[in-house]
Formats: sequence, C-alpha cells, structure tokens
Amino acid sequence: MASTYDERGVDDSYLEHRKLKRGAAGWVLLAGLGVSYVISGDFAGWNFGLDEGGWGGLLIATLLMGLMYTCMVFGLAEMSSALPVAGAGYGFARRAMGPLGGFATGMAVLIEYAVAPAAIAVFIGGYVEALGLFGLTSGWLVFAIAYLVFIGIHLYGVGEALKLMFAITAIAVVALVAALVGLLPSFSTSNMLDIAPTGAAGASDFLPMGFAGVVAALVYGIWFFLAVEGVPLAAEETDNPARDMPRGIIAAMLTLLLFAALILFILPGSAGSETIRASDNPLPEAIRAVRGEDSLLADFVNWAGLAGLVASFFSIIYAYSRQLFALSRAGYLPRVMSLTSSRKTPWVALLVPGTIGFVLAGVLEANMGADAGALLINIAVFGATVSYVLLNLSHILLRRREPDLERPYRTPGGVVTTGVALVLSVVAVVATFFVDERAAGITAGVFVLALAYFWFYSRHHLVASAPEEEFAAIESGESDLH
Repeated sequence: MASTYDERGVDDSYLEHRKLKRGAAGWVLLAGLGVSYVISGDFAGWNFGLDEGGWGGLLIATLLMGLMYTCMVFGLAEMSSALPVAGAGYGFARRAMGPLGGFATGMAVLIEYAVAPAAIAVFIGGYVEALGLFGLTSGWLVFAIAYLVFIGIHLYGVGEALKLMFAITAIAVVALVAALVGLLPSFSTSNMLDIAPTGAAGASDFLPMGFAGVVAALVYGIWFFLAVEGVPLAAEETDNPARDMPRGIIAAMLTLLLFAALILFILPGSAGSETIRASDNPLPEAIRAVRGEDSLLADFVNWAGLAGLVASFFSIIYAYSRQLFALSRAGYLPRVMSLTSSRKTPWVALLVPGTIGFVLAGVLEANMGADAGALLINIAVFGATVSYVLLNLSHILLRRREPDLERPYRTPGGVVTTGVALVLSVVAVVATFFVDERAAGITAGVFVLALAYFWFYSRHHLVASAPEEEFAAIESGESDLH
C-alpha cells in the first residue's frame, strides 16, 4: 500500500521538541515495569475464571495463555533489541507489514492501554470505598484524584516515575508473598475441586462447567499477564536497549509465571474455589475464610491490594503515553500529541488519553456501577488480543523477509515459538466474544473509525524523519539495492 511522507511543517526543530530522556531505566527497572503493568490482575479478576470454568478450566486456560505470552515475549525481546524505538509494537509491525499494519497494531495497543487505566480507576474507587478512606465513595472525585496525582508524577520526570512505580510494586509483591505464605498451611487439593459439576458437556469435578468453561476462562487466564508486552515502549528511555530490553521483559515474564502458578494453586487450595469464585477481593477473602474475620494479615493484604491497583494504574499511564507519542511523532495521529516538555516527558500524550479515561470511568460508573470496570477491562482485553496476533505475525515476517537484520538477541525456537503464540492469540481473540460481545463490538467500532482516519488522511501526512519510519526507509533502501 502506498503512503506519502509529508514534511510540511517539519523542520530541524521537529524532533528536538519530541525527545525522551535517554538512560532513565536499566533492566531491573524494566523488569519492575513489566510486573507493575500486570500485578493488579493478581489481586483481583483472575478468580472470575473459576466462576466461568471451575479450577480445572482456569488451570487449562492459564497454561495456554501463559504459553502464549511466554512465546510472544521471546519474540518481543528479539524485536525490541533489533528495533529499539518508543513505538515498540507499532514500530515492529511498521517494519514488517508497512504503514497500515503498523498503524493497526499501534491502535490496538493504544486502545488496550488507554482503556485499562479507566477500568483500574473504577476498581481503585471500590477499594477506597470499601476501606472507608477519608469517607470517600467511588466516583468522579476518586477518579480525578487518581488521574491528577499519577499523571502529575509522570509529567515531573520519567526517572522519578519509574522508581516510584518500582517501590509501589515492591509493596504489592510483599503483600502477595505474605498472603501465599499465610495460606499455605491450609492447602488441600480437595479444596480446589469443590465447585459442583453442572450438566454441561464434559462436566466433571475437574471441569465443572465442561469444555465450554475452558474457552470462557481464557480471558481470565490472560489477566495474570495482561500488559507485560508494554515493556519495549521504554526502549528510547533505556541506556542500552539491545542488552537491557531482553533481560527486563523476560525477567518480568518469569516472575509473572511464578506468581500465576502460586496464586492458582494456593488460593483455591486453601480457601476453596467456591469461596473466591466471584469475589471482588479474593486474597483478603481467602485469608479471612481460613484465619478468621479479624485477621491482621487479611487487613494488610487488603490495604496492599490498593497498592497493586495503583501500581498497574500508574505504569499503564506510562505505556499509553509512549504509544500515543510514537504514533503522533510519525504523523499517524495529530502531531501535536507528541510534544515533549523541558523534562523530556510527552505531556500532551499523557493528558489526552488521561482525560478520555477519566470521563469514561466517571460516566460508565455512574450508569453501570460495578459493571463498568468489567466492561472497560473486556474492551482493553479485546484490543490487546488483536495486537498480539499482529505482533507475533510481525516477528515471523521479519524473520522471513530480513534474515540478515542485526539481532542482538534471538528468540529460542525462532518462528516456531512465535507461531505457537500466533495460533493461541487468534484463539484468544475468538474467546473474547464468548465473554462480552458488547465490549468486542465497541472495540471493533473504534478500530474501524481509526482505520478510516488513517486511510483517508494520516497515511498521506507521515513524517519520514520519525525513528520508526527511518527504520522502514532504511530497510526499503537496502531492498532496492539487491
């Protein structure tokens, strides 16, 4: 598909006003960022998979989605070391599939990251109300405080934001470990299978909702890992991305796999799957079921659960701003959104999705109550799974079309590994329709409008000097020489 680079209004100072701060993160902070993106899903959400598929159904779903993410992360580690740009997924797909593929991937990622904080804001409001903090109730004021405080920290500087994210994530990790250790003495395999079988096809003690329950539980298996793929968005703010990106994202994924395994076995195995299958707060509820209603450990984990939600909220704000920054800098979206401040932070890209997320959280929560968070998360999951299909396809195409591309890190198993992830990501996209057709429909509608904007306008106004476009131009030039 032909595209046109339009450099009108782009002079030597264009990129000077669109620079990020190099050297703000090493591999340890990157690993912390990856865990931070995801950790709220360990505190709540995954357990609804027990309600959809029973323990066996959620186990199978988590194994499949864990395999998908692990294979995909190996592919992302390779692409981020070879193409270290802030556009990350958009940049990889742009190189592999051209402007349309790049924009489609970038928009899918942007939908995921712009909507997820709105969902988490709703959950934060619920925690604040449940804990009785300052007499606040879930609603506009809580959402406004959350967005203003954490966008404000990001505006102050990326180095400070990443370090604070790491500290908040550490508190949440301590709470997870404390909960698991406190529950372990009560573990019994019989507790995991205490949901009564239904009359569904294939129903048993292991699969109480039958084979269909496994499909329905896939989305909740994703919650153990959702958003870890955002680590490469920090590429331009990393001192040595060729070395640090693979280390950071793989370390984050290994940590998340360990937590998923421990949580999936110890919580249902101690308190029982039936106890926590529909809980909004499964960790404290499991502890209270085992150790009594006045458990101090449950109170501590309850408070730290708020830290887990804040960690993911805080870090995903970072992710959406970098994805929007990169798409805007290259002209796929209005260029003004890529302006950076004197502190090298993309201030417009922080404020615009933040405002949209705040309005979404407030309006939907006012009209739907607690169901607002579930709808927003399902929209984010649909955007994520679409991006996974395109990201894995990008790795396969780059391996086939550019075998000589310098790759400081190479994916174990090559295209076989990302081929497995590609098949499983297609299955995940299909599974989202089983969980929430409305969310899938809304996301698809936004996606179509974005593609129309690209087709009729932005593909004719791209910026050739943007890093992601320069990578593609270099590849195109090398191809013409052969």
